[in-house]
Amino acid sequence: MSEPKAPTPAPGDTYKGWLFKWTNYIKGYQRRWFVLSNGLLSYYRTQAEMGHTCRGTINLATANIAVEDSCNFVISNGGTQTYHLKASSEVERQRWITALELAKAKAFRMQAESDDSGDDSTSPGAGQGAGSRNSEVQSTLRTLGSKVEDLSTCNDLIAKHGSALQRSLSELEGVRLGGETSEKIRQVTERATLFRITSNAMINACRDFLALAQAHSKRWQKALQAEREQRVRLEETLEQLAKQHNHLERAFRGATVLPPSQSNPAIDSKGPVPGKGDVSDEDEENEFFDACEDVQEFITVPADPKYHRRSGSNVSGISSELGMDDGTTSLDEQSLASSPESPQSQEVVPVRKRRSRIPDKPNYSLNLWSIMKNCIGKELSKIPMPVNFNEPLSMLQRLSEDLEYYELLDRGAKCQSSLEQMCYVAAFTVSSYSTTVHRTGKPFNPLLGETFELDRMQESGYRSLCEQVSHHPPAAAHHAISERGWTLRQEIALASKFRGKYLSIMPLGSIHCIFEKSNNHYTWKKVTTTVHNIIVGKLWIDQSGEIDVVNHRTGDRCHLKFAPYSYFSRDVARKVTGVVTDKNGKAHYVLSGTWDEKMECSRVMQSSRGGENGADGRQKTVYQTLKAKELWRKTPLPEGAENMYYFSTLALTLNEPEEGIAPTDSRRRPDQRLMEQGRWEEANAEKQRLEEKQRTTRREREREANRTANPAEEALIEDSISDSPLKSGHHDNYKSMWFEQQVDPMTGEPTHIYRGGYWEAKEQGDWDSCPNIF
Repeated sequence: MSEPKAPTPAPGDTYKGWLFKWTNYIKGYQRRWFVLSNGLLSYYRTQAEMGHTCRGTINLATANIAVEDSCNFVISNGGTQTYHLKASSEVERQRWITALELAKAKAFRMQAESDDSGDDSTSPGAGQGAGSRNSEVQSTLRTLGSKVEDLSTCNDLIAKHGSALQRSLSELEGVRLGGETSEKIRQVTERATLFRITSNAMINACRDFLALAQAHSKRWQKALQAEREQRVRLEETLEQLAKQHNHLERAFRGATVLPPSQSNPAIDSKGPVPGKGDVSDEDEENEFFDACEDVQEFITVPADPKYHRRSGSNVSGISSELGMDDGTTSLDEQSLASSPESPQSQEVVPVRKRRSRIPDKPNYSLNLWSIMKNCIGKELSKIPMPVNFNEPLSMLQRLSEDLEYYELLDRGAKCQSSLEQMCYVAAFTVSSYSTTVHRTGKPFNPLLGETFELDRMQESGYRSLCEQVSHHPPAAAHHAISERGWTLRQEIALASKFRGKYLSIMPLGSIHCIFEKSNNHYTWKKVTTTVHNIIVGKLWIDQSGEIDVVNHRTGDRCHLKFAPYSYFSRDVARKVTGVVTDKNGKAHYVLSGTWDEKMECSRVMQSSRGGENGADGRQKTVYQTLKAKELWRKTPLPEGAENMYYFSTLALTLNEPEEGIAPTDSRRRPDQRLMEQGRWEEANAEKQRLEEKQRTTRREREREANRTANPAEEALIEDSISDSPLKSGHHDNYKSMWFEQQVDPMTGEPTHIYRGGYWEAKEQGDWDSCPNIF
């Protein structure tokens, strides 16, 4: 940074350069690129980050600047942000101090300036947006002035010719004519006079408006700038609160999880020394996620050549050498030869041609901040949202998309080995997330009693039914059955939290998959979905957490780990790893891949402790494996998907109108249909109507329940739900049409299980018992 001597920056100029910023006691001062512009001091890791990633910003209008020694100085805004900075030399430090003081003085002056004061300089917080607004206002005023001048010219001409006209008419009055002619001339004279008076009044009004606009233009400009500055300050405060919340969460997890042996001895010897300045910017960059480097809990290496036969077919040999049961053969070449993208071995002729396009998404703009600023800390399901944030599918249809890669369960049903079958079930659990990678739109919240059927029995051998069984908390039940020997059922409730910069969505409930032939019963839960950049930047989605797929009949287990995105990780993004073990904990398969592209499995030949240490100090397990075989690969999105909400081939068909479906089916929902057609204003109005109708129906249902229940029963109901986790939501008093609530024998959780009757009602066309929810 020993640059040639630069001139002292003038007020309002942008000043840039390298400074050393204190991070923490471990890393000390780190070199950062600082930019001073419009009264804001921002910093970046490198100059290349300026276009996309700002690491922190402090507003100089309320900041204190203090010099510590020849090279060090401190900038603080009163406690929430403190930057301890060091320049390369005393001269460089003085340049920065001069630039900062000038910028602070100007920012403070603009903030304290009265509305009536002159506004010769541009507000430091206004930026390019305010400058464009100022030029737009000035241009408008110039246009108005030009038009008023034209009107003035017209007024002069009207006055001149009007006077001449009146003189001529006066002269005519002096001429002796008939009485009727004189009356006509008098009327014309009066109308000409009225016309001149009216035109003069119009010109005077335009002049008054121009004078008023010129007198108040600076006040209007400053009001616009003040509103923008206030919005920026609110966004900065919200972002800072979100960061502090994340730091507290990390600090709590670190205090409860970190073993004593792993703590920093330097810090232990001194006790809890507070950090110098704000929390480390390295922590700020790795926001929300714990995992950085050590995501993988095991290491895989190629198996010893002795495990491979020259012919390449080694299945029975491996089983006998490892002393395995005959029923636990590995995934062989033949079972994996068919690609997931290839059609079924049976030739299936579709009954109908499904649609492959929907209308393109309109390009409507919306101020997200004006809606989100009132939603912090609320449940997502309780926030009224316009359809601008939605995609034209309901949550029931989104849930049915889990069956996009049903072929994995079809193959699993043919497996003789429960461990091999576990690999396919695990791949199926991962494949259900592949459709979410670009899907940042929010599905429509289903109305209570809303259903969705997906009948693909003739094309794909399965049919599925979903129903919204609870409104608060929102919960949907799903049941799918295949003629190829498997059943899938689930009840999913969503818990969500808006945390300022990102939105966390936590699915609650278990998913069950039962295979008829082997009677294997698998259960698992979903991972957390996080939507990032809610306030600023481009939305993107990540999946993180762990899944345990359990076979309750055999005790087999597959532990899957979805690695969260991290700035520091060298691994591929969206990585998923897993290990399939038997009831004794012995590993048989290793799974690896990404949740948005593919999953592979490798047969474990041998395992041992060794290799590098993990994050907890324990040695990782080393698995010797055979060559990986592909279990699943994502089907490419259809052409033009970016203009169709990034829908997959299946998703494009979910809202396609069909005959014979129930009157409560999501395809019949009018606001969703209007949105798909691009009529968003009508969709918003229809959405509000449906929501108000649902609230009215709920109140009527509650009144009916109160009339039928005696006081003793009411007190008993209140006591029974007073300690329930559903206490926060209302008591729906709603009985599901096609599902009934039972205690799940496998998990012990209350869940809704399909009671039957839907497909029989469809066959007979008997929907009389269905409620009118639309």
